[in-house]
Amino acid sequence: MNVSDAPVLSVSGLRKSYGNQEVVRGLDFAIRRGECFGLLGPNGAGKTTTLRCCLGLIDPNAGTITLVGEPVPKAAREARIRVGVVPQMDNIDPDFTVAENLIIYGRYFRMPDALINERIPRLLEFAGLASKSDANIRTLSGGMKRRLTLARALVNDPELLILDEPTTGLDPQSRRQLWEIIRRFRAAGGTVLLTTHYMEEAERLCDRVAIMDHGKIIAQGTPKELIASLGADHVVDFAPTEGGIPADLVEVLRQMGGVTAVRTGSDGISLTVVELHRALPALLGLLQQRGVELSLLTTHHATLDDVFVALTGRQLRAT
Repeated sequence: MNVSDAPVLSVSGLRKSYGNQEVVRGLDFAIRRGECFGLLGPNGAGKTTTLRCCLGLIDPNAGTITLVGEPVPKAAREARIRVGVVPQMDNIDPDFTVAENLIIYGRYFRMPDALINERIPRLLEFAGLASKSDANIRTLSGGMKRRLTLARALVNDPELLILDEPTTGLDPQSRRQLWEIIRRFRAAGGTVLLTTHYMEEAERLCDRVAIMDHGKIIAQGTPKELIASLGADHVVDFAPTEGGIPADLVEVLRQMGGVTAVRTGSDGISLTVVELHRALPALLGLLQQRGVELSLLTTHHATLDDVFVALTGRQLRAT
């Protein structure tokens, strides 16, 4: 196998426990050079622990990890020199200017100041911060701080960029600005490992995704493949008024033509359907026949969020 064909990150049989609690339970995945690979799941799924093991920041209980060709944790320090990391929370130093933060971070990689100073204008331009080189960190908006954290992760010209929930807490405009920076990094040949609980983010950025829950990967593939696994292209959500749901309605809905799955929750019923233009009138006719009045009815194209609900029976949320 050519070096260029080898996975940038390969994980096999990864397990990690804290006391009696096993938080990562036998993960297997590999990231190809040049792709964006997403690890999706709610908080507590094991995503951050997986990243910390892959970077050699904590030792796994079992499994093998190869990062940019180096065995981890044995050669984790050598591997990390060729990796950029954006953590969940910004940890830039408020006592330094924007440019000084990049200089200090570059020195962690033992880069000469001349090389760092040469890269700073390009990095700041890349992150949309060209006019903020001498700005105090305290004067930056939340979105600007996040873009600086991303620029800092690129100071060592990494082969792999690891983003741990990079857009949590950002407003929609700042989130899209960060997406554009990630796209440009990939267009230049970079490889990305992204953890997120935002399904729109994963669908827009990732070539392949792995959905995690309770420390395991429960599904893996391209976003289109995973959505296609639902066997439907639309989701109909509805909630009855105070009259409630007739006892046999769920079973009747399962027998409806075009319905591939029915899920109930405290807030109503969700159907995955094919041919929405046929299924929706049939549903409304059935509900009217049964005397079920609705307080809510919405439809949307099937998404990765719906895949997660179908697999786990619950919403993919941040908490």
